[in-house]
Amino acid sequence: MQISKTSPTVSATQPALRVGFVLLPRFTLTAFSGFVDTLRLAADEGDRSRARRCQWAVLGTPGEAIVSSSGVQVLADTPLDTEQSFDYIAVVGGLLSAQKATGAIARALRRFAHTGVPLMGLCTGSFVLARSGLLKGHVACVSWFHRQEFEAEFPGQRVLSNQMYVMDRERLTCAGGTSVVHLAAALVEKHLSRAEAVKALRILIEEQPLPASTLQPEAVLTVQAKDRLVHKAMLLMEQQLANAPDVQHLADLLGLGRRQLERRFAADIGMSPAQYHRSLRLARARWMLTHSDLSLVDIAAECGLGDGSSFARAIRTSTGRSPSAYRQSTRS
Repeated sequence: MQISKTSPTVSATQPALRVGFVLLPRFTLTAFSGFVDTLRLAADEGDRSRARRCQWAVLGTPGEAIVSSSGVQVLADTPLDTEQSFDYIAVVGGLLSAQKATGAIARALRRFAHTGVPLMGLCTGSFVLARSGLLKGHVACVSWFHRQEFEAEFPGQRVLSNQMYVMDRERLTCAGGTSVVHLAAALVEKHLSRAEAVKALRILIEEQPLPASTLQPEAVLTVQAKDRLVHKAMLLMEQQLANAPDVQHLADLLGLGRRQLERRFAADIGMSPAQYHRSLRLARARWMLTHSDLSLVDIAAECGLGDGSSFARAIRTSTGRSPSAYRQSTRS
């Protein structure tokens, strides 16, 4: 699928907020589209999509398609070396394995920074800013999912992964996902008004702008891993709790042999991948019993713990109590 145009017709009215987007190969579509839609909804009355108070452009080689991680393509419409003025330049990252910023992108980012334009790193866009030497002396916000990779590549960089975004002077970084709409709303509030920010978020079915300090949802890991690939495998397991563990598929995703992955698990945490997957399911089930009102059947299904009786046995073995008794005791 290809999107051939990203910017609606711009009115003659001078916009209050102008954002240029630099999309990396295999960028995260949600991070880009969520930010743009927040601007779009704030830019005009209702949702008529005229870029009257906000303006945006995709920088690159005009007409060239940039492929997102989902396969949807977006066409660049403005040259990287444009003289057009922007209030912010947003770098949208995505899959780290495919993320390669060209020399032209790095030079353009440094040029914008030199002229005083604030730079944003959305999703893994923070990696690009750091690789370009543009995060020195600033605090970066990255997703908990990518924190280990970030720290390994930039050991001297100050980094946070316990909040949605960070606005540190001329550098703004964001964990990605739906948190981008709240960063976008913060900029709308700053340059337009809180009313426009609230209107945009309500149309997006978000109740109100959330502050930067809002906590990211973190991983439900039951054991801390030192081996980076074991840690990555744990995070992949967490995303597939309801499915039966497929160690071979997991090893393939990580570029390892099955036995190699099993040996690394045993050496690092003293468990096999299957044993860890079981412990992760039980940890999530205990958390849901305490923090949700879902039925026992629904929790069992979501955590992949079988039918009601199998789930009850697993919880009783794990906690010494029935699921209902465990829920009542932890809540009280």
